[in-house]
Amino acid sequence: MLQILTPEGELVGEPPVDIPMTRKLYRAMVAARMFDRKATAIQKQGRLATYAPFEGQEAAQVGSAAVLRPDDWMVATYRDAAAMWMQGYPWELLLAGRTGHERGGSPPDYVNVLPPSITVGAHMLHAVGLAWAERLLSSERIAITYFGDGATSEGDFHEAMNFAAVFHTGTVFFCQNNQYAISMGFTGQTATETIAQKAGAYGMPGVRLDGNDLFAVYWAAKKAVERARSGNGPTLIEAVTYRLGPHTTSDDPTLYRDEGEVETWRSRDPLERVRRYLEINDAWDEEWQKHIEGEESAVVERAVQLAEGLRAPDSDALFDSMFAEPTSDLERQRSLLESEGG
Repeated sequence: MLQILTPEGELVGEPPVDIPMTRKLYRAMVAARMFDRKATAIQKQGRLATYAPFEGQEAAQVGSAAVLRPDDWMVATYRDAAAMWMQGYPWELLLAGRTGHERGGSPPDYVNVLPPSITVGAHMLHAVGLAWAERLLSSERIAITYFGDGATSEGDFHEAMNFAAVFHTGTVFFCQNNQYAISMGFTGQTATETIAQKAGAYGMPGVRLDGNDLFAVYWAAKKAVERARSGNGPTLIEAVTYRLGPHTTSDDPTLYRDEGEVETWRSRDPLERVRRYLEINDAWDEEWQKHIEGEESAVVERAVQLAEGLRAPDSDALFDSMFAEPTSDLERQRSLLESEGG
C-alpha cells in the first residue's frame, strides 16, 4: 500500500508538493473539518434533514481534488462535500441541499460538479459519460468520480468500469474505502482482498494507498489524472481510510463497531499527521493554527447564514428549470397554474 507520510508526520518517500502548497492543503483540510462538524451540529438542532459526516476522510478528498483543473468534471456522493468544495461547489449550496432546498442542486454555471448523488453507485456512469463526451470533443477535460467501498458491490460499478476501459475514457475512479457500507464491514461485502485489484479484471491500472496520507493521495491522483488527460484511459484508486463518525446522523455505529477500532484510526488522523510534518519543518505554530481556524470558521458560519436565508423557489422555477426552451405542454401547465392563482 502506497504511503509517503507516516501518522507521525515523517516522510518515507518523496513529497509531491512543497511546504507552501502543503500549508495550503492543510488549511483546506481544516476548513473541511470545520464545515463537517458545523453541519453535524446544526443537523442535531433540526436545521438539516440529515447529514453524512466525512471526518477522517479529509486527506482523501482534498488531496485528490487538488490535482484537478477548474474545468474538469466531478461526480461525487453525499459524503464528498470537501472534494466538491475544492472544485468550486459553494459551502452554502452543499448545506442548502441538506435542507431540501432545490437551489442546493444548482451550482454556479462555471462549476463542473454534478449535485451530490444519493443513489449508491449509479453516479459513476455519469462520470464515464461525461469523460467519453469530452473525448469525442477532443477535449482534455477529464472526469473524476468518488464512491465508497459499498458502491463497488453494485452492478453500476461493473458497467462504469467496463465501459471506461473499453472506450479509454478519461475517468478517474476514486474509491474511499472507509471500511463500512453503512453497517456492513468490508469483508462482508466482497471476497477480494482489496478494491484496487478489481481494476485488473477491466484492463486498467489499480492503485491502493493510505487514504489518510495527503501526499500519497495527491501523488496517485495526479498520475491518474495525467493518464486520463493524455488519452490513455481510466485508473481505479483505492484510498484506504475510515469515517470516524456515523454513516449518517441517523446511524448508531456503536451497534456494529467497537471504540477501540475507532481510537486506532483516530491515531491516524489525516490532519494531525500533516500538522506534525509542518511542525517538523518549522512551518506550523499555534498562532497560525488559531488564525486559519478563525478565518475558516467565519466562512462556514457565513455559509450557514446564506443557506438558511435562501428564499423558497416560486412556481415559475418549476417550469424555467426544465428545458432551455419550454415545451407547449409546460406552457399549458404554467397557464393552468396561474389561472388557479398558483
